[in-house]
Amino acid sequence: MVKSRKCGGLLTKKCVLLSAYKSCLGSLNRTLEFAKYLDMSIVEKIKSSASTTFSFELLPPLKGKGMDSVIRTIDALREFDPKYINITTHRSEMVYKPTESGLYKCVPERHRPGTVAVAAAIQHKYGIPVVPHILCSGFTREETEYVLIDLQFLGITDLLLLRGDKGKHEKTFVSLGNTHATDLQEQVNRFNEGFFQDGTPMAGNIGQKFSYGMACYPEKHEEAPNMESDLFYAKQKVDAGAEYLVTQMFFDNRKYFDFVDKCRETGITVPIIPGLKPLTLMNQLTVLPKIFHTDIPEAFAIELRKCKTDAEVVEVGVEWLTEQARELISRGAPSLHFYTLMATQSVKRVAQAVF
Repeated sequence: MVKSRKCGGLLTKKCVLLSAYKSCLGSLNRTLEFAKYLDMSIVEKIKSSASTTFSFELLPPLKGKGMDSVIRTIDALREFDPKYINITTHRSEMVYKPTESGLYKCVPERHRPGTVAVAAAIQHKYGIPVVPHILCSGFTREETEYVLIDLQFLGITDLLLLRGDKGKHEKTFVSLGNTHATDLQEQVNRFNEGFFQDGTPMAGNIGQKFSYGMACYPEKHEEAPNMESDLFYAKQKVDAGAEYLVTQMFFDNRKYFDFVDKCRETGITVPIIPGLKPLTLMNQLTVLPKIFHTDIPEAFAIELRKCKTDAEVVEVGVEWLTEQARELISRGAPSLHFYTLMATQSVKRVAQAVF
């Protein structure tokens, strides 16, 4: 007769059923815990962590491309337990296309559509919380409302609210609906309160409310007249409901620490998440400061100027960012958020070194 090691006697049907029950109960408890975790907002996940957390941003595929690039990025970085993944949103740009008559016609074209679908696919495939970007730039209030409705149906209720850059065809920012990030914030707040963008009240259950973060700028937004003005608007965002702030990329940690101190003095108490990017190309030494209005410290610039190839830049970029990340973690940064465009493998190397 077969003996049971666990029961210490005959293997009875009762023991088998009890073992199966315990196994099912354990599986159910794990499922319930995971569901509870998914229901937590981003800021709740960050605050509940005993150590600095990891997250990253990726772009939707170019129009006509599949999800391969997205999947490769996530597969490369999922081992570091990302608390969430940001998915960027891209507005349509006006481009000239030839017609049958030989003339050119100016038409809108979005090079990277699909933010909502990509977010849903990631959450379904990986069970990792997603944070789609919601923009003012290039979107009407009605279009924004439809995006909010789609996301709510999909159970995606964490957002990053941004004004976004002006169109490439525009000399200055042109509003199609919400002019400032705080206007977009007001629309989301009203949606949470049960009102559509035209003021019409929603009927019945309005669904799970959105929680959201917003952007901040340790080196000042390019359009802000001074840092004090920038801090004023950062506090306005928090006072109106932003649960955390995530920074523009920076390469000098002193800028981040000074900014956090000024925010605390201003009364901003929410987590301020540093946004980090590893350099991978030689031209980024001059391109990134121009596009993102961020300084590259001279010590970093000296090493980059020595590089003769992009491969050498990759090594210098990883080394610099690793030291940045270590210092940020040692001084209690709540989370590190990585911008992965053209830099997934560099981000992986940095994460391997510090997490």
